[in-house]
Amino acid sequence: MWRTIAILTIIIISLSMTMAQTKKENKQKRIYELERIGNARAVQLYADGFESLSKREKIFSYYMSQAAIAGRNIAIDQTSRYALEVISLCEGILKHPKGIPVKTMKAVDEYTKLFWINNGMYDYATARKFIPNCTPVNFAKALRIAAKNPPSVGRVDFGLKNGEIAEQKFKSLKQIIFDPDYLSVVTDKTPGHDFIAQSANNFYEGLTTAQVDKWAKAGNEKHPLNSKVAWNNGKMEELVWRCGGGGVAPGMYAKELGAVVSNLEKAKEYAASEHQAKTVELLIKYFQTGDPADWEKFNIRWVKDSSNVDFILGFIEVYMDPRGQKGKFESVVYFTDKKQTKLMRKLAANAQYFEDRAPWSDEFKKKDVKAPIANVVNAIVETGDAGPISAIGINLPNEQYIRQTYGSKSVLLHNVVTAYNASEPKGLLEEFCYDPAEVKRAKKYGQFADDMHTAMHEVLGHASGKVSDSLKGDPADHLPGYYSTLEEARADLVALWNIFDPKLKQLKMVETDDAGKAMYESYVRNVFLQLRRIPTGEQLEEDHMKNRQMVVNYIMQNSDAIKVEKRGGKIYFRVTDYKKMHETVGKLLAEVMRIKAEGDLHAGKNLVDTYGFKINTSWRDEVLKRVKKLNLSAYTGFVMPCLHPVVDKKGNVVDVKVKYPLSLTEQMFEYSEAAK
Repeated sequence: MWRTIAILTIIIISLSMTMAQTKKENKQKRIYELERIGNARAVQLYADGFESLSKREKIFSYYMSQAAIAGRNIAIDQTSRYALEVISLCEGILKHPKGIPVKTMKAVDEYTKLFWINNGMYDYATARKFIPNCTPVNFAKALRIAAKNPPSVGRVDFGLKNGEIAEQKFKSLKQIIFDPDYLSVVTDKTPGHDFIAQSANNFYEGLTTAQVDKWAKAGNEKHPLNSKVAWNNGKMEELVWRCGGGGVAPGMYAKELGAVVSNLEKAKEYAASEHQAKTVELLIKYFQTGDPADWEKFNIRWVKDSSNVDFILGFIEVYMDPRGQKGKFESVVYFTDKKQTKLMRKLAANAQYFEDRAPWSDEFKKKDVKAPIANVVNAIVETGDAGPISAIGINLPNEQYIRQTYGSKSVLLHNVVTAYNASEPKGLLEEFCYDPAEVKRAKKYGQFADDMHTAMHEVLGHASGKVSDSLKGDPADHLPGYYSTLEEARADLVALWNIFDPKLKQLKMVETDDAGKAMYESYVRNVFLQLRRIPTGEQLEEDHMKNRQMVVNYIMQNSDAIKVEKRGGKIYFRVTDYKKMHETVGKLLAEVMRIKAEGDLHAGKNLVDTYGFKINTSWRDEVLKRVKKLNLSAYTGFVMPCLHPVVDKKGNVVDVKVKYPLSLTEQMFEYSEAAK
């Protein structure tokens, strides 16, 4: 499940530079980091091996990529009902630069790039709104000048409709762009707050949590994953996301989903098999009808598809919804890296072994684990909730019923990991490891340990366990606002629990316990290091960050396995007892599994709010000082490979070439044009 995005976009990123592939690419002087934008950076992603795909696979990839791009604006609109209007103004300024003061252009350029990377005006890690580094007056002046200029790039209309004037449009958007206190948090899960009323996302409009809960409990919510809820003539109504067709009326996002479907129809003709063609056909039907039953049928077939070129597409992850119900649009198109897949498949083949030895109650253990499809892959394109900020591991589908009954599919994004590693600055280990022994373990086993953690998180973690027979519905329905954090913690804990299992040595997947020690040290160290992503404030909003802090704080406060020590005036998070940490991991894992299985909201809320919510601001301030000299960014946005079709005289696509833009701006302008 993309509950690694986690993210795993923000799951543990490797701190070592030992990968053979990375060394090879560095020797070739391949460009990875393209530019820094505030606390973020833009990095080029490469799809090595695409050229070796068959022409049929390449053309399938091309049309699936076009479908991904066609739906990208949906994710932007889901972030804020004002977001598409805002980005249209910003892109208009960037495309009409003549005569605009350099300082203002720089501010608008930075704001726009951060917007592109985050698919909106909210920072993915803090969930808080960022604003341009210029005054509203200067922004309006730039807009006035830009509106009179001929475009330097492409076709620009500033998103204006019905005779609107750019400056007038800006006046209506001034507060959302420049007021940091207005609609300030995209998803607010602060204890005591009204999660819906105080969240800025576009899943609900003019509603409170109490109103939505009452409405949903009355059986009115027929499309929990793919709808917006808003008032209509004094009544609450679902605005279903669908393009219509086959007697079903169009709904919200009909234009965008219609374009997605058009490309899916073309892709279907190049599917690898009848099974995959039928899978695409079922997805088309779902986008047309918006019917949850059609989404279920698609997923049941999708989990059985092991095609070399595969995809993730739909309204999937629910992190942005404070209730954990509404799915944000995302798409990933990828192909299997056969040389790197061995690790994942070994874990998948032994899933029942690890399930049987889980530390939770037997009543929550699966007796007939269906080995998930598990591959190491290279991403071709990621949009919406999946990109430009990318996870390094994914496990889907999220629906518990489908996972328990039909299985799941796990992927580790090899080229994303490679790009992260190749673009990270040197010196992180020496700065944050406690002693030379920890540095040595990290350099020797760090990359392997991180890959193992991701693989076990996805293959063994999210795919494991079953809910209580007495629990009605999906556990996410019973743990609103907390399910995502708890599920990410559960998957992380499964990896931490199993890394010392002797079975891994028997399978020749782990050589020595030092690999497990390196994993524990990396996990603990990252909880300290992730504080750099929260430059202001005193609380965590992002579910993966809360999960990791919850795990480490729990271990600290319930054992003496981890200590915060000071040496040379600097703080270090140190694992002092690996055995004790393993025991405490098992204790916490058993409780988190029970909470999920029984839908125990009170216990889940207490666990997250006690250990995962508030940060130590003095630690954060120290981390910010120490990473500043290392030139370490808070997060990364990827520039995707670009697929260019080769057409014959009749206009038919006969082949596809992959190119690398090496420019965030160029790619985002292309995406914006494609969405018009």
